[in-house]
Amino acid sequence: MKQLFLVFLGGGLGSILRFIISKFFNNPENTIPYGTLGVNIIGSFLIGLFIGLAVKHSSVVNTNTLLFLSTGFCGGFTTFSAFSQENYVLLKAGDITSFLVYTAMTIFIGLLAVVSGFYVVKYI
Repeated sequence: MKQLFLVFLGGGLGSILRFIISKFFNNPENTIPYGTLGVNIIGSFLIGLFIGLAVKHSSVVNTNTLLFLSTGFCGGFTTFSAFSQENYVLLKAGDITSFLVYTAMTIFIGLLAVVSGFYVVKYI
């Protein structure tokens, strides 16, 4: 029950922060939803950092902390469903260029962010 509460609490905090960032950075005048892109990249970096810390410092980042931070917070903060819906809107509007740029940036920069998170932990 404690682990469910930690995931719930982390997810709620992550979702609130995602909402605030998306409201501020997702401008209808921009073709690419930079708020969603940003939270997905930041969340990718954070999950790499959190898991890297858990591997390197298991006494500091225990299972419950990792559940709160990665499954809860990062799970609530990042959003694949919004990414998918926004891509659908771009495709429906016929904006193939923005669709390709947004998709490529999210996937490749997101993967690079996870690796960067692990890399940072390696040297601290």
